[in-house]
Amino acid sequence: MMIRQLSETLINQIAAGEVIERPASAAKELIENAIDAGATRIEIATAGGGKTLLRVTDNGCGMSPEDLALAVRRHCTSKISDSLDDVRTLGFRGEALPSIGSVAKLTIQSRTASAPQGSEIAIVGGRLEPVRPAPANRGTIVEVRDLFFATPARLKFMKSEKAEAAAITEVVRRMAIAFPAIRFVLSGPDRSTLELAATGEDRLARIAQVLGKDFRDNAIELDAEREGVRLTGFAGVPTYNRGNSLQQFAFVNGRPVQDKLLWSALRGAYAETVPSGRYPVAVLEIAIDPALVDVNVHPAKSDVRFRDPGLVRGLIIGAIRQALAREGDRAATTGAAGLLRSFRPETPRPQQAWNPAASPFRPFGSPAAAPGFAEMRQAGFDMEIQPSARAEPIPAAAPATDHSEPAHHPLGAARAQLHENYIVAQTLDGLVIVDQHAAHERLVFEAMRNALHSRPVPAQALLIPEIVDLPEDDCDRLIAHAESFARLGLGIERFGPGAIAVRETPAMLGEMDATALVRQLADELAEWDTASGLAARLDYLAATMACHGSVRSGRRMRPEEMNALLRQMEATPGSGQCNHGRPTYIELKLADIERLFGRS
Repeated sequence: MMIRQLSETLINQIAAGEVIERPASAAKELIENAIDAGATRIEIATAGGGKTLLRVTDNGCGMSPEDLALAVRRHCTSKISDSLDDVRTLGFRGEALPSIGSVAKLTIQSRTASAPQGSEIAIVGGRLEPVRPAPANRGTIVEVRDLFFATPARLKFMKSEKAEAAAITEVVRRMAIAFPAIRFVLSGPDRSTLELAATGEDRLARIAQVLGKDFRDNAIELDAEREGVRLTGFAGVPTYNRGNSLQQFAFVNGRPVQDKLLWSALRGAYAETVPSGRYPVAVLEIAIDPALVDVNVHPAKSDVRFRDPGLVRGLIIGAIRQALAREGDRAATTGAAGLLRSFRPETPRPQQAWNPAASPFRPFGSPAAAPGFAEMRQAGFDMEIQPSARAEPIPAAAPATDHSEPAHHPLGAARAQLHENYIVAQTLDGLVIVDQHAAHERLVFEAMRNALHSRPVPAQALLIPEIVDLPEDDCDRLIAHAESFARLGLGIERFGPGAIAVRETPAMLGEMDATALVRQLADELAEWDTASGLAARLDYLAATMACHGSVRSGRRMRPEEMNALLRQMEATPGSGQCNHGRPTYIELKLADIERLFGRS
């Protein structure tokens, strides 16, 4: 078989298969170029989901005719010189424009601030046309038409126009969050116009533009640093979650990334606080020395590799958990909004003629009224109920019978118990409704988990050690973490070059499949360089025991019991949601209640 040199057009088409996967990929590359050019206003117009038309207009520095001719050639760039150790721009590979031009009809108009007129260049299916003068404002206009017309096979794999348009919108949203000082406008006949005004240094205002104003009310600011790596951004309270991960954003040195290490750290930070199948809302921004992160993992530049992944993962988990412990116990405002919506006034019933015989009202001196609403009412507190031994007041709390000063405590003073499950408490500026079972379940779980992790977990020795055959690399990783496993009750030893001997297992777990556990831990270490499976099992067991050992629904409580429960919630981190991630209480402000009655 003869080896021959491929043509430049075919080389570009092969490269386009990696760089330009869909219209959203082309939009991302063009927006990155505009940002690197110093633009403060970027306008994106699409048609046919970006397949028919994709136009990106910016007011950046522009290009001279000489630079324009080089910009459409492969591996020509102004962003790096001789090293990849100090990449400080979004683009650097010099592949985007020639790749797009090889599979589409590409036209670029550009003018610098000092040039008397602009210039234009066009590439049609890889065929380059010469640069020619053209009228243009300062900046650059890149227009892509008929994307993938030169590679029809790729068109068969495109999704619907609506789906492709949505993907471009997602790219713009991520770029807008990363660069709040830039004004973005997304328009076209296939979509409604999206305009995101520049917010300068107010990053939370830009995030609120993208994610909605509810995020501003439910966000906790992050700012932590460890060994030269800084994490900033915002994390939503646990009860403010979503059914998918579309509202999770991560940026490394301003670059939007989709990195599994970061998503794993985010899941770990919200463990036991967000229900299964739900996703927290967060915007994470990592600032790190460019020499300590590799952004050249894939041509799409959406994956990165950290030199010390454990440091980054630990920083994210620690910072978010500290923030949640500091202010994450508050209830999400969306819960109160949903409660208010349920109080919508009903349609008035038609008025009927008054029937004196049927009326519960009687003149003075008349016989007692027939049984009515007053006789059916239930006292808020029944003092004949036996107290619970599970809701003891904490020593630092105010007297449990003090109902007169709810302002001293964020969760207020208990006023009533409804349906033997919901505690109504009065606060300084509103009221709180507490799910007694969910709240006490969380308190018991936290107490059990603290006891579990404050000392080594009791272990039970196996009569016959269980031998687990594993690749030698997995054995090395497991033995390196043997001391940590021993604190959790799992005793392992090396048994030859390719086997692990399990001599002890956690007593709390009873009879268990030690082989499956060890293999799971080995897989976690290979992928994430951390093994949390065993700790997760113990936490799950503690959560199950807490669920069965807490105050049950239908259990009527004394006033002092309810106030003791409220004081314990205020003193316990994470008490804003139960072990399953559901909210333990909903807060209604007095202003919201007054609006229900038209008093505001």
